[in-house]
Amino acid sequence: MERRNSDEKEINRLRNRFHDLAEKSFQQGVFTFTGFLGLSEQDIFWQEESRLAHAGYCLDGGFPGAERVAVRFGNPQELGYEVPFPIVCIHIQPLARKFADELSHRDFLGALMNLGIERSTVGDIKVGESQAYLFCLDSIADFILENLCQVKHTHVKCSLTENPEELPGEEPVPGTIQVQSLRVDAVLAKVCNLSREKSLELFRAGKVYINGRLCENNARQLKAGETVNARGYGKFILTGEPRETRKGKLAAEVAIYR
Repeated sequence: MERRNSDEKEINRLRNRFHDLAEKSFQQGVFTFTGFLGLSEQDIFWQEESRLAHAGYCLDGGFPGAERVAVRFGNPQELGYEVPFPIVCIHIQPLARKFADELSHRDFLGALMNLGIERSTVGDIKVGESQAYLFCLDSIADFILENLCQVKHTHVKCSLTENPEELPGEEPVPGTIQVQSLRVDAVLAKVCNLSREKSLELFRAGKVYINGRLCENNARQLKAGETVNARGYGKFILTGEPRETRKGKLAAEVAIYR
């Protein structure tokens, strides 16, 4: 009961924060920003979206397809000016690659949290070959640059990336699946190679999101272009309209991110 009350308080705090930022933007004619939001926090935003839309808003995580995103309130056309998201990209690389550990997303995130910074100041971490590109709020960037010196047992150096939009994007693996229907549980089970029961467990645990919104209806029909994120199993996009096979199934094209 205590845990439930704590969760409710946190949800209400976040809802109030969204409304406070939207009203400040609308009443004062300025842009306001949230910190980075995880999928569950984004779902709370979408629950409130109809009551926030009057202020105008957009979402960005520093690069296309980011999982963690911030919300900017304010309509550039009405305000008459534009303000970019306060997001920067930091390149984290080993001082001596030859002696570097194999570093995972968990290792980089753990090193950042050990610095005592708030999770909302840190966005996605793109990891590869013992190095990483970290998207974070510009307000915390200098602190990270000065204090992040070690990840696991590897000594690292940090530098700002001038043009993060030029970073190589995460390439999805294209694939074709055959399903009886485009029910999200059926497509998820096929893409992630899960039993139908295991797929249903993910819905019951609140681990499936479609376009940033929590999906509790496992029978929901997917549409072309929608992104499905299953915590612990990656994400995929239904990339086109399905076609019917000779055996009466649906063949659907997907792009899979692991």
